[in-house]
Amino acid sequence: MAFVVTQRCCNDASCLSECPVDCIRPRPEDPDFATAEMLYIDPQTCIDCGACADACPVDAIYSEDELPEGLQRYTDINAGYFERHPLDAKMIQPAPPGRVAKELGTLRVAIVGAGPAAAYAAEELMRRADAEVEVIDRLPSPHGLVRAGVAPDHAGTKAITMTFEAAARHAGFRYLLNVEVGEHISHAELMDHHHAVIYAVGASADRSLGIPGESLPGSHSAGEFVAWYNGHPDYADRVFDLSGERAVIVGNGNVALDIARVLTLDPEELARTDIADHALAALRDSTIREVVLLGRRGPVQAAYTSPEFLALQRLPGVDVIIDESELKLDSASQAVLDDPGTEPSTLLKVELAREYSQQAQHPGHKRIVFRYLTSPVEILGTDRVDGLTIVRNELAESGGELTPRPTDCTETIATSLVLRSVGYRGQPVPDLPFDESRHIVPNERGRVVTAEGDPVTGVYVTGWIKRGPRGVIGTNKACAQETVAGLLDDFAAGMLPAPRHDRRALHALLAERRPELVDGTGWRAIDAAERELGKRQGRPRVKFVSVAEMLAASRGH
Repeated sequence: MAFVVTQRCCNDASCLSECPVDCIRPRPEDPDFATAEMLYIDPQTCIDCGACADACPVDAIYSEDELPEGLQRYTDINAGYFERHPLDAKMIQPAPPGRVAKELGTLRVAIVGAGPAAAYAAEELMRRADAEVEVIDRLPSPHGLVRAGVAPDHAGTKAITMTFEAAARHAGFRYLLNVEVGEHISHAELMDHHHAVIYAVGASADRSLGIPGESLPGSHSAGEFVAWYNGHPDYADRVFDLSGERAVIVGNGNVALDIARVLTLDPEELARTDIADHALAALRDSTIREVVLLGRRGPVQAAYTSPEFLALQRLPGVDVIIDESELKLDSASQAVLDDPGTEPSTLLKVELAREYSQQAQHPGHKRIVFRYLTSPVEILGTDRVDGLTIVRNELAESGGELTPRPTDCTETIATSLVLRSVGYRGQPVPDLPFDESRHIVPNERGRVVTAEGDPVTGVYVTGWIKRGPRGVIGTNKACAQETVAGLLDDFAAGMLPAPRHDRRALHALLAERRPELVDGTGWRAIDAAERELGKRQGRPRVKFVSVAEMLAASRGH
C-alpha cells in the first residue's frame, strides 16, 4: 500500500528530503511548485516506508489503507497527478546547502514579523550559520496568520506551529514580542545591532471592491471577519450583524470557503475548536441559513483549491448548492478542459462542481451556494446593507488570458451581510522602498533594492511582502530559504558591516523603552495558560483576545 497526501498538506516540503525513493512531487525546484495546490506521492514508486508521514508537520499523510473517512478520494488524486506528471528518470538530488564557515563569526539577524515566513527564515539561519536571531512582532503572540488566519476547524494545519516552536528553542533564537518597529525601535537602530534585517511583515491590507455602498454598515472585508473569529486583539471588539438569513461573500478563494464553513457549521462543532469565545457566542445566536459565494470567472477558473472544495462534502447539516446552469462553459473554458495538458486539479474542481449540482437538497439544512461569472455592482441600503446588485459576466480572451467582462444582465440579492474576499496587499514599510503598483518591497531574490535597482545593504524580505499574497503556509519555506541563501552569501563575501552594538545592548534598549516586552518565556506562559483554559473545556486552547490579558498571562497572573 502506498502513502497518500491529503487535504491538510501545507506544501513546506519537509517530506521530500525524507523519501528514500524520491517519489513526492512537485519539488521546490520544479516550475509548478509555487502554484501547486498540494504535494503528491507516486503510488507506483512509493515503498510504503512511512518516512514522509513521520516528517509531515501537519499530519496530512496517511497509508492508503488507513485513510480516514471522507479522505479516500485522495488515493485517486495522488495517482492522477502522476498521470499528468510521470516521474522522470532518477535524478541525483543536490546536497543541501552547507553551513557558513565558523571563522566568519556569529551572524546577528533581526527578523521583523513572527509568522510562518519569519519562522522558516529563522530556522534556515540557525541551520546554516552560527547565528543570533531576534524575531520581533508588535503582538505579544507569534505565528501570524497560522494563529489569526487559519480557520478554527483546521486544527491539523495549525499543528505546524509545533515545528516553529522547536526552532524557537534553539540557543541562538530570541522572541521580542509586543514590540513595534518604527515606534519602540527604528530600522536604523536595528541595523546598528545586527548584520542584517529581514522583513517578514506579510500583506495586511484588504483589497476593496470600489463600488457604491461599500462603506455601509454590514459591509466588511473578509480579513476583518477572519481576524475577529480567530481572536486577533485588533479585531476582537468588532461587531458583525448575523441576524439575517443570508450572507454574501464576494470571492471564492480558500478564505471565502473558510468563512462559509464558519457561518454554516453547527456552533457545537466550533465549540471544540480554538475559535474566539466572542465569535462563538455570536454564531450561536446567528440566524444565517445561506451563504452565497460570488466568483468573477467560471468553475474552470475558480480561485479555491480542489482539496478545500472537496472538504465541503464533509460538512454535517450543510448542503452545497450549484445550479446546473452555472456550469455551462464557454468555448474557451471548454477548450481548457479538453487540453491534455490541463492540470488534474483544475479537472477535479469542475468534476466536483458537477457532482455538487447533482446532489439532493435536504430540508432544514443550511446552504452554501456557489455563483460563477458574477461581479458585484452596488451594495444597497440606506442606513445599512439590505441587498447587493450583481452583474452577469462573460469571459473574453485578452493577452492569452480569459478576462471577465460584464454583460447587461443584472439581478439583486437580498442580504444583510456582505464580506469581500478579493485578496490582500502589502503596505509600505517605514524606511524601506516600496513598489506601489505591486504592493511589495522591491527585491531581487529577497535582497531589497531601490526603485533604481540598487541593493540596500543588509536589508532583506521574505513571505508576502517579498512576492505578493500568494501561496500557502509551506510556500514560505522555499521563499525564506532563497532569501537566507542570499543573505549568507553576502555575509560570507564580507558585504555586511559588523553591528555597532551587541544583543545585550539591544535587550537593554528595549527593556527601557518597552517594559511590556514579551520574551520567549513570556510567550510560553501565555501559550500554557491558553492551553490550560482549553483543556478545562475540551478545546485545543481558549485564546486571550486582548493585549492586556496576554501581558497578565505572560507574567503568570
